[in-house]
Parts: sequence; C-alpha cells; structure tokens
Amino acid sequence: MYLFYANDIPESVAIGQTVTLDDEQSAHAVRVLRHAAGDTIHIADGRGNLYEAIITNPHPKHCEAQIQQITPQTKHHRADVHIAVAPTKNIERVEWLSEKCTEIGVDTITPLLCHYSERKVIRTDRLQKIILSAAKQSLSAYLPKLNELTPFKDCVLNATEQRRYIAHSSPWLDKKDLRDELRKSDASASAIVLIGPEGGFSDEEVQLAIEHGFVPVSLGDARLRTETAAIVACMMVNYV
Repeated sequence: MYLFYANDIPESVAIGQTVTLDDEQSAHAVRVLRHAAGDTIHIADGRGNLYEAIITNPHPKHCEAQIQQITPQTKHHRADVHIAVAPTKNIERVEWLSEKCTEIGVDTITPLLCHYSERKVIRTDRLQKIILSAAKQSLSAYLPKLNELTPFKDCVLNATEQRRYIAHSSPWLDKKDLRDELRKSDASASAIVLIGPEGGFSDEEVQLAIEHGFVPVSLGDARLRTETAAIVACMMVNYV
C-alpha cells in the first residue's frame, strides 16, 4: 500500500466529501504511479486518521479523491516523544536521525542551537521532506512536528513534557541510567530527551536544564555520536 499525505484535511471531514492532494502528492499519484479516475488510494492527515478514497479528478497538480472510509490509527508508540538534538556538522547524519526517529516513533523533533554547536544553520524544509518520506515508509498516519532551529535556553524554558531528561557525558556530573529512570516512570507520560552537539553541553546548559526539572542521564557505557544517541534515546523511551 502506498500512503499519500494531505495535512490540510479538516477534522470535520466526512465520508463522501472530497479531499485534494497538493502539487507534489498529485504529481506522484498521477504521473509516477499512473493513477486514474476510479482508482482507490489511501491518504493520511498526519493527525492519526487514514482515509480510503476514490480518485474523481486525476489532475497532476490538484488530484481530487472522494472519501469512502475513515479509520483512526493507533500510535505505534506509547507516549508523546520529543527528541531535541543539536544538528551535527555533517548534515547527512541529521537527515538520517530524523528518518530513523520517525520510523521508530517520535512526535516532535527540535534541532537545538547550543553553546558548542558546530552547525548553526539548518534547512528544515529538506528535513520535513525526509520525515514525510519516512512516515510514508512506515505507513504511519502520524506526522512528527519539526521545529525550527531553537536556542537551548528557549527549549528548556518552554518544555511542557512530564518526563524530562538531558543526556550528558560529563564525568563530574552524577547521572542516572535512562533505562532505570524510564522503568520507574509512567510509560504513558510525555517525554523529552535533550541530546547535545559533538562537543557536548556546556556546564551552564546542564545546570539550567537541571534547574528546570531535567534529569541528567546516561545512555550506556559507550560514548555515542550525536545522531546515534538521538536514535538510542528514541528507542529507549518507546520500548523500555
């Protein structure tokens, strides 16, 4: 099954109504997959709903389809998961972690601008396409939210998640094992994990996070690359 996305479908949409795919989705449906009028396609709205629809107007720029069935999809993961990670100098690693976290199960990805960040500019439009592609590959009706590059302080001060963790490798700081912390927590509670740049978080950043309810944690004995740490943290929150 191929999954199309239409994130402008209103919540009040009903069976029998028509939805329109955007330019890119329409071109793929009509020009690449050669769909014609009368063909059945499957559409997701990014909010968790799957739609079975029949194409009524196979236009390559605004393909229209009439909804035949609406099926709410259960999330693959238990809680709202937020991974906030400092982008690496090598942008391909950022793209890779965004793809893999989407496949594993994540609700929000926030690129972090930290004191030791090597990359201070990022194209979120490119990352959004990669996230969309990964969601399609996973046949997920949920599309993760991608935030713009966010200063570390803003992310910490605006965090609303019930479980808050900062992954840190400093030898002077007493850290908890993330797996142990997750096992004794409510698995359905929202969670955010902060992952630092290749140079790590500054002492001031760690202290600020602790002052705002973040628990310093370790992801294991091995020293992980930034992108690996983000994926490991995502896995732990979802499956421990």
